[in-house]
Amino acid sequence: MAKRNLYLDNVPVEEALSKFFSALDGLLVPKTEEIPVEESLDRVTSQAVYARCCSPLYNAAAMDGIAVTAAATCGARESNPLILKAGKDFLPVDTGDPIHPPYDAVIMAEDLIQVNGEETVKILESAAAWQHIRPIGEDIVTGEMIIAGRHRIRPIDIGVLLSGGITSINVIAKPKVAIIPTGTEIIEAGKVPKEGDIIESNSRMIQAQVTQGGGNGVRFAIMPDNFALLKEVIYRAAQEFDMVIVNAGSSAGSEDFTVQAIREVGDVIVHGVAMKPGKPVILAKVNNKPVIGTPGYPVSAYLAYETFAAPVLSVLSCRSSASMQKVEAVMSRRLVSSLKHREYVRVKAGRVNGRLAAAPLARGAGAAMSLARADGFCVIDRQSEGIEAGETVQIELYRSPEEIDRTIVATGSHDLILDVIADMMSVNGDAYLASTHVGSMAGLTALKRGECHIAPIHLLDEESGGGSKAIGYNVGWIRKLFQLTDDGDQRTKNKSQKSEVCLIKGVGRVQGLIVQKDNPLGIQSIADLCRCRFINRQRGAGTRLFLDYLIKHNGIDSGSIDGYAREAATHMAVAAAVQCGSADAGMGIASAAKALDLGFIPLGEEEYDFAVLSDFLELKEMKIFIDILKSPGFHQKLAELGTDAYTWDKAGEFGMRS
Repeated sequence: MAKRNLYLDNVPVEEALSKFFSALDGLLVPKTEEIPVEESLDRVTSQAVYARCCSPLYNAAAMDGIAVTAAATCGARESNPLILKAGKDFLPVDTGDPIHPPYDAVIMAEDLIQVNGEETVKILESAAAWQHIRPIGEDIVTGEMIIAGRHRIRPIDIGVLLSGGITSINVIAKPKVAIIPTGTEIIEAGKVPKEGDIIESNSRMIQAQVTQGGGNGVRFAIMPDNFALLKEVIYRAAQEFDMVIVNAGSSAGSEDFTVQAIREVGDVIVHGVAMKPGKPVILAKVNNKPVIGTPGYPVSAYLAYETFAAPVLSVLSCRSSASMQKVEAVMSRRLVSSLKHREYVRVKAGRVNGRLAAAPLARGAGAAMSLARADGFCVIDRQSEGIEAGETVQIELYRSPEEIDRTIVATGSHDLILDVIADMMSVNGDAYLASTHVGSMAGLTALKRGECHIAPIHLLDEESGGGSKAIGYNVGWIRKLFQLTDDGDQRTKNKSQKSEVCLIKGVGRVQGLIVQKDNPLGIQSIADLCRCRFINRQRGAGTRLFLDYLIKHNGIDSGSIDGYAREAATHMAVAAAVQCGSADAGMGIASAAKALDLGFIPLGEEEYDFAVLSDFLELKEMKIFIDILKSPGFHQKLAELGTDAYTWDKAGEFGMRS
């Protein structure tokens, strides 16, 4: 007969958990598997997933009505209606229909007046180019990161993945957990108990906890208090499973054999923890697998699992528990809303200077990616005209507050490297990057208001030099906006704030004209924009400033450029417009052209950097961000985006620091 274990330790919980994880160091390695996307709900991605196709796949009608050539409708008004004929002046379309040249606008059916049946219509207002048309890639662009590694897949993610052409996905395999109920006195639920019997329920509870934590709990048959049999079953389970949980028999009773059985086949790290209830916990490893002995009382078993087994399963499953929680946050951008509707606005969130900051994402009904990217949403009630920037609102979080607290908020200019950094932070650093793309100037303004940690910027400073290589970037704009002075000792300080403003060097990148593959129009310079259809970036974007600089120095009238007023929010959206043929050229970066296999005419190298307040430099997540900028792994990913697209010799250094 096995020797009883009468001695229990009284190790503090934190110390016990630390000892346990130290003993398991290097042994908790998540496994991966490939599964169909439609079966991936609640699973965790093992790596970043990138779109294989655009959504929409083509320029699509956003309304029922007629497709027209916008220029041909000029002059139409109530006092001078315009008559249009089917086949000649317009083409009937339904929502989702493709729009092909020469048509470049849609007029809604409710704005049409029928004349002589359906063959002729009257319009009372001219159409603007690209009105009521969803451009190719409006929601998803080929090569865009859909979701990062270590992301827990939600129903909306499945829809976005399929829309992006993804049919199978690599995920973290569900850890297999053996659950062994023990005790001669316990019986299965459903049997009629007699005196001395106890209906077994703990193993079912633990199995549910394992399932909730992302594991696959396999319940063994009830084990009688037989030392030799228990030892054999534990040893066998540790060969087949990723973790073993033995319920009951962990204390010092006459038939409590669990700790001695484990000692015979493995190593006991801790037996007895300073918690009540739950003291007689066993933390051990057998065959380099974690083995946990939980007490027999239900509350003790529950607490022991939550305290010790759940953290181990979290590592094996790469999951952290998410909770829906209503919290107060400061809105970073003004939102205008209709008085007629209750509106749900998706937001990204992060804690900045102790306050939760919420940045609104795209609000359109077709913008599924904004829901996939969202950390939560806020509700704008009916009879409200909207929310002002800086106003405190209530938001409901999709992500756990713990994840939000480990998030760096980046607001400013867009670049593909933000997706790369976000993925590397979540996979390698247990930290997160939430980025919203509003342009460099809006990013600096958000940083000044204390609504973000980082402002990605690439702002050309004409006063700093002549040719494109000599043009200054970023520092001059920061000094102007923050009213900084240079004391001659490399210390630039915002006199109106306690925190100093720093500039973390990012990457050098090539700006130029994205053109169709093989450049059929022979576009070579800015001057050629006057003979093609162009797509621009939004006002306040660094790319827009660079274009305006080149236009001015080449003596070109922006009004002579067809499409100068047509704006896109990201470089990838510009590239998608060129790829589908709705534009002949657009201003953007080389990596966006490469991502969609397009032509590129370089016009100059610029500096894409990160403005940050010095108070944030000590954040653990900020240090991870800077370390990634300096890392060879990041530089390798930049090279994969295009050997001529980026330079990184100063990445992670300080271009301006207090």
